[in-house]
Amino acid sequence: MKSSPASACLPVPIGVNDFLAGANADATGWSVLVQDAGPLLVVDLNDERLLDEVPTSMPVCPVVGWFASRQRRDKHSVPAFVDLVVDNDEQLGLVASVVESNPHAATVLVQLLRNIEGAAVQHGLFAESLAYSTLQHGAEFEYWCEGQSGSPSAAQIIKPAANPAVLVSRDSNELLIELNRPERRNAFSAQMRDMLCEALELACLDDSIERVRLSGVGPAFCAGGDLAEFGAARDASRAHLSRTTRSAGALLHQLSDRVRVEVHGACIGAGIELPAFAGEIHAAKDSFFQLPEVSLGLVPGAGGCVSLPRRIGRHRTAYMALSGARIETDQALQWGLIDKIVGA
Repeated sequence: MKSSPASACLPVPIGVNDFLAGANADATGWSVLVQDAGPLLVVDLNDERLLDEVPTSMPVCPVVGWFASRQRRDKHSVPAFVDLVVDNDEQLGLVASVVESNPHAATVLVQLLRNIEGAAVQHGLFAESLAYSTLQHGAEFEYWCEGQSGSPSAAQIIKPAANPAVLVSRDSNELLIELNRPERRNAFSAQMRDMLCEALELACLDDSIERVRLSGVGPAFCAGGDLAEFGAARDASRAHLSRTTRSAGALLHQLSDRVRVEVHGACIGAGIELPAFAGEIHAAKDSFFQLPEVSLGLVPGAGGCVSLPRRIGRHRTAYMALSGARIETDQALQWGLIDKIVGA
């Protein structure tokens, strides 16, 4: 694997000096720099002399920091003026591919993460929902929807499942909640969201529930949002109100000191965005984690723009979202995305 992004098919990095010169220039200077670079800027971070400087402005597009090697990346702290960092061609290629295919969603993602960093959870969730609702009616998401075949009709989408989407039971002072759509790998549907919120609200109201344990039935904890429902919401304002008034993420945050989530298999999109709110995440060895939403023309919409940065920081969250990379349990544990690896 090459250590320099000099390949003709990859963005060419600019020096820190050039970047900071653009950051301190007027809006016209930035627009020229961004126009020349394309939908993202890659900044060479191997000159540490200027990495502590704080730019007076930022371009709207994603700013990728490039280190020559993993060793150099581990040696130096990541400057605040980049949105994410890479240290090899493969990582840069993944990010460049997603950003070039969905530049609007990628730009909205980094703008969102920059602006809600350090904000209160409720403020972050509100902003994330507005961004998600906006992109749901954008050209990139509509293009993705047009490429899907065999999508069920609206009548089929809202048809109740034969079995409850969430199972709830109680063992003494512990509330046990299980996602229960194994035939769909626990895809997170509107029905599942509503039933999960009801279970979590019970824990909020009942002080005798000292612990909440959330897990999933079947081969995966949760394979992300139910693609059969994607594109069904045509009213952006109604979708936003639905997300902000029935937010499983907000409830998990409220209960975080009492919640342990036990994950296994695929933990994609909502399958890691929601657990990241919990105080404790135990992951089976076969677990893996991904944020694929930007590749669909969206941003994480189940709270991931808020929950993941609180665990792994803004830069790693942006890397997961802009690369779609699969994160295995060892790396997730090293980052702090999960708290413990357990048996299958």
